[in-house]
Amino acid sequence: MKLKSILTAAALGAASFAAQAADTIKVGVLHSLSGTMAISETTLKDTVLMLVEEQNKKGGLLGKKLEAVVVDPASNWPLFAERARELLAKDKVDVVFGCWTSVSRKSVLPVFEELNGLLFYPVQYEGEESQRNVFYTGAAPNQQAIPAVDYMRDELGVESWALLG
Repeated sequence: MKLKSILTAAALGAASFAAQAADTIKVGVLHSLSGTMAISETTLKDTVLMLVEEQNKKGGLLGKKLEAVVVDPASNWPLFAERARELLAKDKVDVVFGCWTSVSRKSVLPVFEELNGLLFYPVQYEGEESQRNVFYTGAAPNQQAIPAVDYMRDELGVESWALLG
């Protein structure tokens, strides 16, 4: 449900003047469909496609149909930047959902900044990064570790431990 809300908010927020004049709002999908990361990223691609389909069955968004534009960066981080540029400049998408690894995200940041695109990064990340063209929807380390430590202390009564890694 949270991802559905994020998709809806993203499409709303990203609807540019061009999209408002068009009959569709284009949603870019920048997840690996081949290579080593495909096993993880294909699920995210499928989720975005499912949510686009569900929203379109409800009449679309702002009276417009959502159209997913899917590209395959093939688990190759330099290719992520090329495919991001393709989505924004050639396909004229209004928003992009994509990347899994930090290196793929970092490779596309200059493209989104240059072309003023909007990226939703869906997985946990290392934190300490803020970019005006990116929504980081995954947890940062403090959002994962602190609740776990609090739970061990408060619920399990653990008084000392080592956090390795």
